[in-house]
Amino acid sequence: MSLIRWDPFRELNALNERAGRLMGGNWDRELATTTWNPSVDIFENGNEVVLKAELPGMDAKDIEVRLENNVLTLKGERRFEKEAKEENYHRVEREYGVFSRSFSLPAAVNGDKVAAEYKDGILKVILPKKEETKSKPIKIAAA
Repeated sequence: MSLIRWDPFRELNALNERAGRLMGGNWDRELATTTWNPSVDIFENGNEVVLKAELPGMDAKDIEVRLENNVLTLKGERRFEKEAKEENYHRVEREYGVFSRSFSLPAAVNGDKVAAEYKDGILKVILPKKEETKSKPIKIAAA
């Protein structure tokens, strides 16, 4: 089963688009009330917790990563770059603007050794686990 992020304005946008097709006018512009929340994957392996966020079309300097009290916060802004006059656009579906996402992390994360890299539109944040919290196999002695 896959999870789909709920957008309260999705139905309103769909209605707006249908009205535009029905009326034949220029009604199909997206409403400015939608917000941008980049998609994020968070997974864990034996040594670290890894967060990957999709941030295409951004510069690394426009992205802020902050870890405070075991809360990882991503902030940034993707700016709309007008390649043509606004009247020449038929549709704008990519989302732009300011975003902020925060994630609570397990206490097992070593905040002093966090690393982040941005490549090909993907931000990867690596959060190493503390040594004492890594799982270790325990041998069972036969009686």
